Amino acid sequence: MSKRIPLPMPFGWFQVAYSHELGVAESRPLRCFDTDLVMFRTESGEVKVLDAYCPHMGAHLGYGIRGQAGGGSEVRGDSIVCPFHGWAYNGEGQCTDVPYANNLPPKVARCETVIKPWHVREMNQCIFVWYHPQDIEPTFEPEAIPEAAADNTEWGSLKIHEWDIATHTQEVGENAVDAAHFLYVHGTQNIPTPEITEFEGIRRRSRLVSKMQTPRGEIKGIIDNANIGPGLAVVRFSGICDTVLMANLTPVDTENCKAFYAFIQKKVNGEEPVGGVADAIVADIRKQMEEDRIIWAHKKYFEKPMLCDNDGPFAKFRKWYGQFLVDTPA
Repeated sequence: MSKRIPLPMPFGWFQVAYSHELGVAESRPLRCFDTDLVMFRTESGEVKVLDAYCPHMGAHLGYGIRGQAGGGSEVRGDSIVCPFHGWAYNGEGQCTDVPYANNLPPKVARCETVIKPWHVREMNQCIFVWYHPQDIEPTFEPEAIPEAAADNTEWGSLKIHEWDIATHTQEVGENAVDAAHFLYVHGTQNIPTPEITEFEGIRRRSRLVSKMQTPRGEIKGIIDNANIGPGLAVVRFSGICDTVLMANLTPVDTENCKAFYAFIQKKVNGEEPVGGVADAIVADIRKQMEEDRIIWAHKKYFEKPMLCDNDGPFAKFRKWYGQFLVDTPA
């Protein structure tokens, strides 16, 4: 933990990629949870994630050579092949081939796990990995977002934007209960009014309502924000142009995270909305992220901030978020 943000990384499901970014028999390196990982899709189409380093001689499995140079290591069948000596490993972390050995290493001969495998889920056109500092099995599951289903013909394609953010994921999450900052950081016409704030188990939900002046007169804009654990969020904007935002956050380490934002907008007469209000909504959220990044990169975390009566429910949010913060064993 850093001195600026003395919080451990949260546990939960976290996005590491979008489904279309990993083709069949492809692999790529990942850096998440202060750990080097390798992700690959088997020839049968399943996504697997392992610790990155081959236990034989320490090569990183996410970087290929010769014909694979510039990409990940070769994937053969259901296994990834080490570029250093050709040893192969399946998604359960078992060594499936040592091509030049007459006598297999004992652990390989006994079909033991020799590389740590990670729990993976693929849904909502995203790839998720479960992280827990004590390697506890998943205690909940990510949930399907109907608008994000690849076969949903009423909603458009994903409009993807990503940011590297120099802060802890909790600091980013606190924006959801901080209505006042919209006026001062983002220059909105007013401070949105919180109508719903709920914390229940692993779920959190809120609704902000804002009156907006438009060429068509005053319009009531509604922002519904829901979390499943600390890493997965879906935000639904209504009032002008129906928009769903998958706003997922993944820890890189205790003081850095990555934001995966995918906007989905409802089709009009069977066509994806282009230009006008539809693009303006996306552009405004992107602008807000750039403004927030400046604050997040330079602020310090205070365990007991000096709050006033009209600040948001930070204490409730932190209590809810705190259930996902577990120290790594020494």
